[in-house]
Amino acid sequence: MSDPSHDPILALANITKTYNAGKPNQVEVLRGVDLSVAPGEIVALVAPSGAGKSTLLHIAGLLDTPDTGSVTLAGQNLTGQSDRKRTMARRADVGFIYQFHHLLPEFSALENIVLPQLSNGTPKNEATARARMLLERVGVASRASHRPAALSGGEQQRVAFCRALANAPRLLLADEPTGNLDPATSDQVFGALMALVRDTGLSALIATHNLELAARMDRTLRLDAGQLSDK
Repeated sequence: MSDPSHDPILALANITKTYNAGKPNQVEVLRGVDLSVAPGEIVALVAPSGAGKSTLLHIAGLLDTPDTGSVTLAGQNLTGQSDRKRTMARRADVGFIYQFHHLLPEFSALENIVLPQLSNGTPKNEATARARMLLERVGVASRASHRPAALSGGEQQRVAFCRALANAPRLLLADEPTGNLDPATSDQVFGALMALVRDTGLSALIATHNLELAARMDRTLRLDAGQLSDK
């Protein structure tokens, strides 16, 4: 019997995805992709623009379904499961970070991290305490009461990191999380993200164009022409 603590947090097997199948503009985005992320592992996903990395992340995060293949998250095979079951699994186990922060402009940094916890049934005092702890870990605790418009780009993205981890997911999926920042800020913000992921014992799959950032992760996978490799 396998040890559950060593089983992959995420396992994709033989994933295929084709858009406009059977039409002249058919695009075969993913062709038999296999991928796994171990507990506590941070994996870089490097791909040229248009190669399908966002599609792969959406399938991994249960926001999209593959044409064929299986998706197993935290030991649960979710292939062919109902939308409700997939949504429940996603809410329980997955955090998302995008290139643009998508913070709610009318709420403070703290409130942006508290709200998803309240939606998940966490008492307000516990949600507030966790939000403050996360902001402290990424170095923006002093900005807790500021709305997004009063924050710098780097500060906004740090708050977005905290929001993604608000409900203590087991897997973090990030799509170019520093792609909208200048190089110096990108390096600082990525360092904060790495520290936060390490401190919380998360697994992470992080798509990036930046090979220097990719080299700081545990392993690098490359997606090209619909196929994945570690070369």
